[in-house]
Amino acid sequence: MRTSLAEEEPPERIALRTGWRPEGAPRRRRRGLRIPMMGAVAAATAGVIAATTVAVSPVSGGSGGGADSGGGDGRTVPGNVLLVAASNAEKAAANGRYWHTESVLGQVYAVGKSAADHYKVDVRQRRVVWVAPDGSTKFALVDLGGRPLTAEDERKWRQAGSPSQMEVPNPEGREPGVVFMKSSGAADRPSLRTLEPGAEYFGMSAKQVAALPTDPRALEKALLKLKGHWRAYSSDTRQEPIGALRGEERTRALSEVAATLLSTAPTPPRVRAAAFRMLAALPGVKAEGTAADPLGRTGAVISLPLETTVPLGIYTAPKQLGTYRRQWIVDAVRGRLLAVRDLVVTPPSGSRRLPAGDDGKSRVLTAEDMPDRFHRPGELAAYEVFEVAEWTGTPPR
Repeated sequence: MRTSLAEEEPPERIALRTGWRPEGAPRRRRRGLRIPMMGAVAAATAGVIAATTVAVSPVSGGSGGGADSGGGDGRTVPGNVLLVAASNAEKAAANGRYWHTESVLGQVYAVGKSAADHYKVDVRQRRVVWVAPDGSTKFALVDLGGRPLTAEDERKWRQAGSPSQMEVPNPEGREPGVVFMKSSGAADRPSLRTLEPGAEYFGMSAKQVAALPTDPRALEKALLKLKGHWRAYSSDTRQEPIGALRGEERTRALSEVAATLLSTAPTPPRVRAAAFRMLAALPGVKAEGTAADPLGRTGAVISLPLETTVPLGIYTAPKQLGTYRRQWIVDAVRGRLLAVRDLVVTPPSGSRRLPAGDDGKSRVLTAEDMPDRFHRPGELAAYEVFEVAEWTGTPPR
């Protein structure tokens, strides 16, 4: 159910920003992945994105049956984690003509009919982006398929016959979806597509990102002026600056822009340092010890409370029935954001009537529609891991 709020942002850009797929895309569509804070990348045509294979598809009837990894070393970092990360980010080198990022987006689906009899599948997609000195971009989205989340989930999956595809709930449509356990086969050598320069990073171009203030207060002041659709759900089609928001909504909007500056945007080291320092001063942000990201890299945990994890500026009504906590995993020693993950606080329950979508029909969203309907508090719902974020002299390959 795409709202008119997103009409000014091309669907191709939304797809790269959130994992969302246009409603008109053919069979294979990624469903439910909602990690919106990672930076937007403009795309040239909807056909380019629609042709990319992904991991989850709607079905009609029937059952589905070389770069630095940046890992932390687990050392305890004294003092304020974000301020330590800022100091170390500021020292990082920014050599090279090309900005290169690779990230893995994951969504955890519960497969089964009941909380007592189900297993969880981690469905992944890789996103590769190269930005040239002129701002032009090459990108690829690669389906990595699904895998059982834990050893116990793998045991249950094998007990079920090791199915290659499974039917799962679909919170965005009337038909169920299906997850595929096999990748698209292009994970090692993705096919890059070329995009023209644009305002990829929440309305900012690569040059504008490079020119952002290096003082945290000045950076926040600049970001508060960014206009867009900053609410998780709203029927208002007008754009507004982040500064018009209050409380948790403002914190979330600022944190999403900051996360992009610290991960996928070609941000200079001193601006990255300012972003870390800005985050340290935001209300509600707190440290929560250490944890390993989905790739096994250890870092300090920074937590943010969220009403909903759905992408900003796309929906007219919330598409979730639970509550969540967003965690950043930070390698403070190296001044890097390793990953962002969303954990369930309150599992989905009850129902909500949704307004009419593009088909003109309203429907009722129920807990049975939620991918995390059998999750327990504290369990992983979705994530994005930043494997590569580097300046390099090597052109796209």
